Amino acid sequence: MPEPRHGGLARPEVTAAEAAEVAARRWGLVGEVRELGSQQDRNYLIATSDGARVLKFANAETRRAELEAQSAALERLALAGLRVPATVPSLSGADVESVDVAGGTLLVRVLEYVEGATLLESGGFGADDARLIGDTAGRIAAALSDFAHPGTERVSQWDSRAAAAVVDELLPHVSDAGQRAAIASAREAAARRLEAVAPELPVQVIHADVTGDNVVRTPGGDAGVIDFGDLQQGWRVAELAAACAGILIEDAADLCGLMLETVSAFSARLRLTDAELTALWPLVVLRTAVLVVSSAEQRELDGDNDYAEARAAAEWRSFRRASGWDADELEALISAAARGAGDSARASVELRRMLPAALTPTPVDLSVLSPELDAGAWLEAGTEERILRAAAGRSGAATTRWGEYRLTRARPRAPRGSAKTLATGVELVLPAGTELSAPFAGSVHTEDGGLALHGEQVSLRLEGAAAAADGPVEAGARLAVAAGGSDERHLAIVRVQLATVPGIHPPFFVTPLADAAWRRICPDPSALLGVDAAVAAPDADALLARRDASFAPVQEHYYARPPQIERGWREHLIDTTAQVYVDGVNNVATLGHSHPRLVEAAARQWALLNTNSRFHYAAATELSERLAELAPAGLDAVFLVNSGSEAVDLALRLAFTATGRSRILAAREAYHGWTIGSDAVSTSLGDNPRALESRPDWVELIEAPNPLRGRHRGPDAGAAYLADLDAQLEGLGAEGRAALAGVILEPIFGNGGGVLLPDGYLAGVYDRVRALGGVCIADEVQLGYGRLGRHFWGFEQQGAVPDIITVAKAMGNGQPLGAVITTQEIAAAFAAEGSFFSSAGGSPVSSRIGLAVLDVLREEGLQENARLVGEAFKAALEGLATRHPSIGAVHGLGLYLGVELVTDRASFEPATRLADAVCEALLEEGCVVQPTGDHKNVLKLKPPLCITAESARFVTGCLDRVLTELGA
Repeated sequence: MPEPRHGGLARPEVTAAEAAEVAARRWGLVGEVRELGSQQDRNYLIATSDGARVLKFANAETRRAELEAQSAALERLALAGLRVPATVPSLSGADVESVDVAGGTLLVRVLEYVEGATLLESGGFGADDARLIGDTAGRIAAALSDFAHPGTERVSQWDSRAAAAVVDELLPHVSDAGQRAAIASAREAAARRLEAVAPELPVQVIHADVTGDNVVRTPGGDAGVIDFGDLQQGWRVAELAAACAGILIEDAADLCGLMLETVSAFSARLRLTDAELTALWPLVVLRTAVLVVSSAEQRELDGDNDYAEARAAAEWRSFRRASGWDADELEALISAAARGAGDSARASVELRRMLPAALTPTPVDLSVLSPELDAGAWLEAGTEERILRAAAGRSGAATTRWGEYRLTRARPRAPRGSAKTLATGVELVLPAGTELSAPFAGSVHTEDGGLALHGEQVSLRLEGAAAAADGPVEAGARLAVAAGGSDERHLAIVRVQLATVPGIHPPFFVTPLADAAWRRICPDPSALLGVDAAVAAPDADALLARRDASFAPVQEHYYARPPQIERGWREHLIDTTAQVYVDGVNNVATLGHSHPRLVEAAARQWALLNTNSRFHYAAATELSERLAELAPAGLDAVFLVNSGSEAVDLALRLAFTATGRSRILAAREAYHGWTIGSDAVSTSLGDNPRALESRPDWVELIEAPNPLRGRHRGPDAGAAYLADLDAQLEGLGAEGRAALAGVILEPIFGNGGGVLLPDGYLAGVYDRVRALGGVCIADEVQLGYGRLGRHFWGFEQQGAVPDIITVAKAMGNGQPLGAVITTQEIAAAFAAEGSFFSSAGGSPVSSRIGLAVLDVLREEGLQENARLVGEAFKAALEGLATRHPSIGAVHGLGLYLGVELVTDRASFEPATRLADAVCEALLEEGCVVQPTGDHKNVLKLKPPLCITAESARFVTGCLDRVLTELGA
């Protein structure tokens, strides 16, 4: 047997012309020649008049015995009924020819071409494909169970027995330090789990690569198998491990569920031992790690290998998935799938009541929607037990709910899906000494902290209860006693969990990875309790379908498959599976989500009065006074409205009436709102691709003063843009200039991702407009209210003072509330159009919330937090730019930041597709970030002002990982 060699090999340097010559001379095959992808060999498809053939040039290190073993295995599998390529003899009758080509001697052979598309090429990978892979792998392993050939006695990088050594040897080829550390950690954990069972694993010849790349769906619908280049002796379970690792490369919604389908289909063909089931998941992790390190080495050896290059990102994603999933959970799921979890026989078992008839526990809500968990109570230690004991104290007994995603188990700043929030059983709070009856006949076994009752079709585990006796027990007989309570009421806590799969001990809390599988494995125990304690599985996809059916689809939603967000707290958003995301985009919730002061203010005012602003009440007056105090001197007349769009619309009308004129200057690439007026001055192509062609005549567009992407670039571009404006105004003529009512600008390109205007530009524009008799509108809807840290208003950064300020979003922290702040003179001129009121704008509830927002901003120092955290956040993002060439620029101030992604920094070509991919990947990391700008290539980062430095660092770290994974 040759010495072990774990490294990769560069492909033979054989051209298509050389391949055509060899095919004609040695096999008499003539036809069009096309190269096929390969990791270490060189393969060509020959399209002859008699059908397609595959000409395979083996790597120079390949032994003839290995190729002969493959031919023999193909014959064995064909006899077993599998569709595999047959070996085509050469003109001399040999299966393998030795050919002088490419400056050396190579072993060459020809195989039949298996017609059809591989499952990877077919698209839309689903459960049928996963089962086909598992079934095919099982059939191959069964057919080769007693196959032997000297050519299979080799050790390669694809031998799972050497996987840990392969990772160690090839890891230095991975260039990114973070990736190396992640691989090393996963390798150590997987090898440790594998070590205990490795000596018990059966060895045989395996294909070692039955994946979506190598399973072909033939025109007749059967499965064909190709590429036997990895045929070797190895652990039998490694055949399934390779198939499962291949599933993780796919792009599908429920990868875990698909992988379990593969396990189930394989197990129907070949029953694995307990040791093999334990070994499977660590082998999957090691397989994905080997894929990554091997690919990294191969790209160094063979720089023009497009096949290896294209696979690299997908292989890294498969490793990230495998290493990120909980190993204990996966081991239980795999065992259940292999043993037929939840089949009809086990599902039909009759369960009897376990509790005394006089004792019915009260179900306690610990879900994302639970009012008991408001105001951040879900983060407090001991919350679960406190709520449970309080409920039991009131009613005598209490129970948690089965199938519930518990908010109390949520984890901030963690990858999506990593928090174990799904309860597979219930916890009962009972009087100590309560007797529990057997809900079915079985055998009792005492365990640490409790007992297990094993029946023919189902098992029951109780923790916190003492068994009456070990051994057989009849249904309804005395089973156990609740152990002594630890509080003054002598209440005991008993964990209850059913399982339909013998031989496994399911975790009590699991991740959302395999909801449906866990509900089969650990069924609803409500029948044991005498009360419905079950919670249905959340279905965000079904709700999305309902939304699209009734909520006009033009009202877009974030993400291709968005999580269902039902709670927020500070800078966190929480979905219905109790997974927590750092909210990186919500400048509406400026104080953070669910602030208790706002909840209290709204509830109190609702209890008193809510009406329209024509009535006389204190709140609207107090809010108007506070806003006037915050505005520059002279801007002391306030209009209260519902939204930013309404505020901008009103500001435009104020400009028209105050000047008696009809034209407005507005910048390209800006967004101001959706009403007719505010939309008229909006030109953001990202929001409306037809914006430039649909502007009304009364809007005069000026060049976007973008110092990074615009006509004039650099920090001193302001003078050039102002010169352009002078020329444009001159071109309007005296009549056009006389019709100018004013200008509306964002003091920073908010919708462009926080791009700062050139120094002096805004003040220069204001001077020119005022010289012509117009008024100046500062759109602060996105920027104002302390978000910039060093400045309360955006125009302060430019050293300019407007005549009209529009503000919304942050004013109400999500409550519909906006304002226009202007001079008494401009406000009085509006009387020419009659009186003004907004039915809900400035209502008592909205005004009280607006006042509370201002109070909290001041008392909690949120503007200063925006400065401190924002400056550190921006510096960290700029640090990422030194490592990721896709970051063209980092924009903004305070907590209004933007990361502009480009295809290359020289051309500054927008990387729109990359930005979308980054945002989708960040969601999986636990961050909500969205693209903005005309090209949708700027990652907008405008989180609640209460965001902590820790959460900002979390977002930066996630972005670093995602860009690394995407090779950007």
